[in-house]
Amino acid sequence: MARTPEGAVKDKVVAVLKRYGVYYFFPASYGMGRSGVPDIICCVSGRFLAIECKAGKRKPTALQMHEIDSILSAGGSAIIINEVTLPEVELKLRAMLGDGGHL
Repeated sequence: MARTPEGAVKDKVVAVLKRYGVYYFFPASYGMGRSGVPDIICCVSGRFLAIECKAGKRKPTALQMHEIDSILSAGGSAIIINEVTLPEVELKLRAMLGDGGHL
C-alpha cells in the first residue's frame, strides 16, 4: 500500500523520536477521540510535546490550530512539521532535553 506524503513525514518524525528514545503515541481521532488533536503526542523528559505533521505547503485547520493554542496555553510545547521543517524536530528535542540532547 502506498504511503501518503503526510505519512512519509510522520515516519521521518518517528525515526527522530526513536533515535532520542522519546515516548510517543498517535492519538485516536475517531469515535471517542477528540478532533483536531495533533498527530503525535510525546513526553520528553517529563515535558509535553505535540507534533502536527503536514505534507508540502498544507497548513493546519482552524480546529488543529485551536488545539495547538490550547496546548501552548496549558504550558505544553507544540510544533508543526513538514518535509522542509523536519530538522526542527531534532532542534526542539535538543532544546527540551537541555543537556546536549541525551535522555
